[in-house]
Formats: sequence, C-alpha cells, structure tokens
Amino acid sequence: MAASSMSSDLNEKLNLVYFLYGKTYINITNACTNSCAFCLRNDKDDVKGAYMWHNNIKVSADDVIAQIEAKKADIKDEIVFCGYGEPLVKYEEVIKVAKYIKENMPDLKIRINTNGHGNYIAKRNIVPELAPLIDSISISLNAQDEALYNKISKPSFEGAYQAMLEFAKLCIEEGIDTVLSVVSGYKADVFPVDVKKCEDIALQMGAKFRVREWIQNGY
Repeated sequence: MAASSMSSDLNEKLNLVYFLYGKTYINITNACTNSCAFCLRNDKDDVKGAYMWHNNIKVSADDVIAQIEAKKADIKDEIVFCGYGEPLVKYEEVIKVAKYIKENMPDLKIRINTNGHGNYIAKRNIVPELAPLIDSISISLNAQDEALYNKISKPSFEGAYQAMLEFAKLCIEEGIDTVLSVVSGYKADVFPVDVKKCEDIALQMGAKFRVREWIQNGY
C-alpha cells in the first residue's frame, strides 16, 4: 500500500519529536539499511511511552518542523536525529529540518545518530552539506571487523562496513565532531565485540569513541 500524506490530526498522534532524559530527539523515519540484532525496536514499540512507528505515513520535513514548533518550549540545549530508523534515509528532509533549526533556534546543538550509510543511500557525498548544519555525529561502528559487523548489523547491501568507515572519515575531514560507538553487553558469546580494537579503530581515524550499554528492557 502506498504511503499516505500526513494530516494535521495524524501529525499530533505520531511522535516525530520526542523526549528522553531531558534530551530532544527527532524520529524522522522508520526505514533502515541495517537490521541490528540488538535494536530496541525489535522488542518494543515505544520510547518512554512515545509510540515510534509511522504506520506507513509519509513524513515530510514540514511535519517535523510543525512538531518542533509545537514542542519548542520544552526543547533545550541539543536536538538529535535519532528514532526507530536511520535518519539519513531521509537525508533531504534532515538537511531541511537542520537548516530550520539553525535559522530559528541558533542556540541549539544538532546531532545525528547514524549507521553511517548516508552516502550509500544518497549515491553521493552528502557530508559537505551536513557539515555546516550539525555540531556532532555519532556513527555505529558496531564491530571490529566486517564479518562480525555483518553478523550484528545485518546490512541490506554488500560493503556496508567499509561504506560506514569511509563516511566516518569524511565527517572527520569536514571537521564534524565525530564519535564511533559500539554496544556492549548484548549476547557476548554470540557477538564477541572487542571493545579495545573498536576503540583503536576510532582513535586512529581521529574520532572519539563511545561504548553504549545494551538496555535489556529498552527505555
């Protein structure tokens, strides 16, 4: 069934902008090029009661901006593109929303949490377009090598691990504050992530490194 456009009524019901521990997040899409074994959306439909699925509704940048406007009294410090999908699947909408935030809420920091497949999705280098608009980017490294990455992330295309690493390098070269992350504590016997090797990969590239603890019951 074709996706439908969003009405104002549906816009109110869908959580395109949601809050978690005082931070603001943008749930711009449910589509993703990965199907990660540890992804919280495999086990639950919400984040702190905010329902995350778009139910085949076509979400536009204007829909997101409308929710930012409606909730902006509660938005402080930083806004993060991160939800039940890969934000850069909708890179054009992300760019439009980020421009709006920069122009209308200039004190806000902007971050993207991504699997690093943006250039593969766009079929071109979009990093120079993102660089003036965002303050930081967190990229899911997930593993110390391609074989384990494929096992954990279950990407929808070949060469996803290298595409992610190349995207990270381009972000660093553009001067974006770049963090590579891994998830620890999830079925270590099945997915033996070597945190030290992953940290070495990040630091050698010139990125920061973060370990995210797996939250069994989600948020």
